[in-house]
Amino acid sequence: MNLPNIISKLVKVQIQYDSHAYANCFTDTAVVFDEGKTHNGKVEIQNWIDAANKEYKTVMKPLDYNERDNVLSAEISGTFPGSPLILKYHFKLSGELIESLKITT
Repeated sequence: MNLPNIISKLVKVQIQYDSHAYANCFTDTAVVFDEGKTHNGKVEIQNWIDAANKEYKTVMKPLDYNERDNVLSAEISGTFPGSPLILKYHFKLSGELIESLKITT
């Protein structure tokens, strides 16, 4: 699967549970939408992913990438009800960073 560099990096640091490196994949003004909540900027994104990783021990396995729409489908497993799930990660990129991410089922 041929992923943009920044998305490959995001997957790699997610697998390593490195919330600081995860947040650094985003622009300073980036927005993440997940489970009905909005997380604005690197600090909120880092806090969100750190809490999610600690609570759910999330493992991400990329399945497919739609280059035209910048959508990554991935199997997500962890200590949450319904695990594993297939989620879609809708990216908006800005240069070599992520400007926004919306996670859907």
